[in-house]
Amino acid sequence: MTLIGFFGALESGLIYGLVALGVLISFRILDFPDLTADGSFPLGGAVAGVAIVAGVNPWLACFYGAMAGAAAGVVTAWLHVKLGILQLLASILVMVALYSVNLRIMGAPNLPLLGEQTVFSPFIADGNGFWVRCVVVGVVVLIAKLFLDWFFSTESGLSMRATGSNLRMAQAQGINTSWMTILGMAISNALIALGGALFVQTQGGADISIGIGTIVIGLAAVIIGETIIPAKRIWLITLAVIVGAFLYKLFIQIALSSDLLRSIGFGSQDLNLVTALLVVIALVLPQIKAKILSHKGK
Repeated sequence: MTLIGFFGALESGLIYGLVALGVLISFRILDFPDLTADGSFPLGGAVAGVAIVAGVNPWLACFYGAMAGAAAGVVTAWLHVKLGILQLLASILVMVALYSVNLRIMGAPNLPLLGEQTVFSPFIADGNGFWVRCVVVGVVVLIAKLFLDWFFSTESGLSMRATGSNLRMAQAQGINTSWMTILGMAISNALIALGGALFVQTQGGADISIGIGTIVIGLAAVIIGETIIPAKRIWLITLAVIVGAFLYKLFIQIALSSDLLRSIGFGSQDLNLVTALLVVIALVLPQIKAKILSHKGK
């Protein structure tokens, strides 16, 4: 794997680190199986892309994209807590609806951003783009991580964690669990959409299909991170999922550039197959680790 390939994996891993943080909130903190991510990721990219083409400041465009994602998360949570629709079904309904919404926003299946100003434009000079993008995205991810570390130490954050841990006990303590669920889903999908807004600026355009498999990548990143860095403190947990996202993308890059895999016929067309295999490995790793620890204990 080349140095540029490594930085490419780092850049992509950091972007999906935002997705992993969002998935962490929905799946781990709130215990809410949320598939909205496959729609909110391209939603953030679509909104940011249209705003940039319209001449809006790229950072403000990213904010608009994140707010659009937050709105999608609110709708998903509202369908569940107010209308009583099953969590998984509510997220599927919003995800399906967002496909049409994203097409409406972009006006076409794809939206090129070539020649437009992005958040990276002021920092890029000849030959430094491959690492400058990593630095810019890394700063955004760090800010998001520090925000979550702070938020989950506040009363609202602790109430949200209690809601996901034990809903009835949280209600007995007077916590407005419906509001906590809505707020948590809004933050979750805002982070995922922010990742989409940054992703389209690194790729030079928005596409309706960029959200396919987003939830799988986010979930795999969370599982890999938890396996490698098991922790109970929130600042370590958020760090773990970011590391998990980077390692996941790094493994993909290594697999696709492996001479051994190429010799047996693997290529770029097998990306989804490699992704599926890595997710299976990520899901099995915790079980293998538990068995090893059990044997050591005996």
